[in-house]
Amino acid sequence: MDNRIDQRFKLLKSKKESAFIPFITAGDPSLEVTRGLILELERCGADIIELGIPFSDPIADGPVIQASYYRTLAKGLRVEDVFRLVKDVRKETDIPIVSMVSYSIVFKIGVEKFLVSAKESGFDGATIPDLPVEESQALIRSASEKDFRIVCFAAPTTTPDRMEQIAKGTQGFLYYMSVVGITGVRDSLPKDMKENICRLKRLTDKPIALGFGISTPEQAKIAGSVADGVIVGSALIKELERNIDKSPSEIIKAVGQLAGKLSAGAKGRV
Repeated sequence: MDNRIDQRFKLLKSKKESAFIPFITAGDPSLEVTRGLILELERCGADIIELGIPFSDPIADGPVIQASYYRTLAKGLRVEDVFRLVKDVRKETDIPIVSMVSYSIVFKIGVEKFLVSAKESGFDGATIPDLPVEESQALIRSASEKDFRIVCFAAPTTTPDRMEQIAKGTQGFLYYMSVVGITGVRDSLPKDMKENICRLKRLTDKPIALGFGISTPEQAKIAGSVADGVIVGSALIKELERNIDKSPSEIIKAVGQLAGKLSAGAKGRV
């Protein structure tokens, strides 16, 4: 079965384009703004939205996204609020939406209940950064039965054996972290990035999306020339933070303008 993620990558492959995948935090600074951002990001060239479900101990996220999570948690945001948000925005868009969620949240809700609720609300898949691929097989099987994609992570330090497991297990696409460590804005991309992605492509026919450290249209262009997708989070959250005291429409416009430039970069139009 093809869900929206699969369909989008097939379409982009036929156009010889890379996917632009912006990350935003659900509820930062409000659910109203998040809803507007999803629609604006699509209008500005996003192909897939990665929507972070805030968690108090985000292991893979740097200070910018951590601060975003803490702002939202301080307001009492619940997972149910995120599901309702996605269900509501689905009235206006069919863009693929992937959640980034801690396994502790999935476990607390219950794997089956989480998968069913996420799917019914309109999510197309999930990335779970703190769940090793070795421990995710039952979840992946259950998700697959529901036409829901579990996206696995690989990094430059991933061993060849684990890389094979990840390449075999991932669904929708494979999330390749360009650098070891946490998310965040960086001045340059690693020199071995192209070589590592080429190695991954020999292991899987799934699309490979590159994230961590991409913050400018020029970096997005480099990433898009070697990967099937380009994920940008911290740069967009930083732009949101810069405008956080402005009106919802001004926040949405500012983030959308940056997203448009990054999308153009990812698709080689800069």
